[in-house]
Amino acid sequence: MNHTIAPSRRSRAGAVMALAGVLIALLAWLFAPTPAHAADGDPYTVSGNVQLDGEPLEGVALTIDGPGGEQEVETDADGRWSVKVPERDAEYTVTLDESTLPEGIAVIEDADGDGETNVTTSEMGQGGRLTVNFFIGEGERNVTSFFDQFVQRLFLGLNFGLMLGLAAVGLSLVFGTTGISNFAHAEMVTFGAVAALLLVGPASLALPVWAGIPLAVILSAVLGFVLDAIIWRPLRRRGVGVVQLMILSIGLSLALRYLFNYFIGGDTQQLPPMVPNIAIPLFGAVTTSLNDLVSMAISIVVIVAFALWLTRSRLGKATRAISDNPSLAAASGIDVDHVVRIVWIISGALAGLAGILYAYYRPGIRWDMGAQVLLLVFAAVTLGGLGTAYGALIGSIVIGLLTELSSLWIPSDLRYAGALVVLIIILLVRPQGILGRRERIG
Repeated sequence: MNHTIAPSRRSRAGAVMALAGVLIALLAWLFAPTPAHAADGDPYTVSGNVQLDGEPLEGVALTIDGPGGEQEVETDADGRWSVKVPERDAEYTVTLDESTLPEGIAVIEDADGDGETNVTTSEMGQGGRLTVNFFIGEGERNVTSFFDQFVQRLFLGLNFGLMLGLAAVGLSLVFGTTGISNFAHAEMVTFGAVAALLLVGPASLALPVWAGIPLAVILSAVLGFVLDAIIWRPLRRRGVGVVQLMILSIGLSLALRYLFNYFIGGDTQQLPPMVPNIAIPLFGAVTTSLNDLVSMAISIVVIVAFALWLTRSRLGKATRAISDNPSLAAASGIDVDHVVRIVWIISGALAGLAGILYAYYRPGIRWDMGAQVLLLVFAAVTLGGLGTAYGALIGSIVIGLLTELSSLWIPSDLRYAGALVVLIIILLVRPQGILGRRERIG
């Protein structure tokens, strides 16, 4: 009789958790702050001229991307263009559409050495004005094929997915061992980047990057330990329900978010480069940077090390046992409180590392940067299967690839919305997620 009832209970529990995943994702979207949008009243200006042999070129299209989102503009009769932006001390990328240039005319000089003549990335200074000019002349137009764009986005999506995976695996571990849907995980991601800024930033301690970044990861692990010691462990011992804990995590998330805003302000700040900013050609028009390769290598090494810990170590096996059945694990002699505390420490370290790598990927650090990707992290965890660490990793890579590839067809401002669409579709077809099972194994 018991063997007949148990699968039914697990099935109902899986359906409830799947529904909870959808609600969590929607709540994350509702509580995520709205990023700054460009408006006519913005105080700062990005402008430039497009001329050929001293003669203005009218109707040349340009795209300006940075804080405030993408803006499109065309040169006027004098060859001038200008847009208003909401932030200074931030990087802006200006892309000139060469298809709008006269026949036989192209951008012939690479202004910033990134390998793309029609794309320039510059940082606006304290003055609040940024001027970007392109060198126009007779030459061969650089046209990137759709295949090359697809491969480029595929590479970027894999990098982004690995970063999401670091955050999602930690979130999945916490959910699997405690049942907490931790909305404050977004601020644990932000904390890693903020700690790195305070340690290696030129206006703070200015430690070497090779020393400051590992120290920031250690501080992130300490944050996970502290949060468990002063908040989550006492509440677990009091038997507080998971719904109350989820609501508490939302309040903690908001409190930490605005605490970051108080200390670092609302502007976007940059970390010193991990490695020299060198463009590396892959094939055709597909290029990458040394920073992206280092970021991917770090993510892969950490994920492999975590997988070995989860499957080979005694603590890792205990974590999987608690994720599967906490009561049975406790009855078997496993110190559940000790293992859960270790999980919080690892979760904090992984989230902090994800925040640091995301700060290089964006690029830049903002007080709400973790909240901006919280929906994607929850979507990855639910997509891979609630409580499954490996499922969270696979879900993150899928979400990362879809997010970047979708920008080939839809505006880049809408690419994150695709993650929610994929999440809903997957839950309708396979409610337990990609690797979700009736019996979770970690």
